[in-house]
Order: sequence, then C-alpha cells, then structure tokens
Amino acid sequence: MKIEILGTGCAKCIALQKIVEEAVSKVGGFHQVVKVDDIMEIMKYNVISTPGLVIDGEVKSTGKLLSLGEVTALLEEAMQK
Repeated sequence: MKIEILGTGCAKCIALQKIVEEAVSKVGGFHQVVKVDDIMEIMKYNVISTPGLVIDGEVKSTGKLLSLGEVTALLEEAMQK
C-alpha cells in the first residue's frame, strides 16, 4: 500500500507524518510512506488545504490533522479492499 502525506512542511503536516508512521507500525504489513511537499504534485490531487492523506492514489483527508485512531481505521479499511 502506498501512503502519501501531502504538505509543505507545516506543523500539522509533520504531525500527520508521525501519526501515519505510528499507525503503519500498528496495523503491520509493508506500506510505503511518502512525504509529498512539491506544490505541483499536491495540486494534481486537487488538494487545496494541507495536510492531505492519500492512500493508494485516493485522497482520504485534507486540511485537518487526523488522530491515530482515524488513520488506523483508514489503513485497515484500505487493506481490506
């Protein structure tokens, strides 16, 4: 599974990256976590407000800092597909 964190380096973006990494270790398995900070790449997802969370090419969240529980639930849901 490819997980992308969209953001230019703001505090919420950095915090989301840490939460995603913690959630990935919690759910187990192999998952690629990528930090995308290039504005042009972020715009390809039509994300206007960061941080953004993309799982396997699908935008799951924009503009807010998700909790560990929310990220874990999104990862588990994506793993079931």
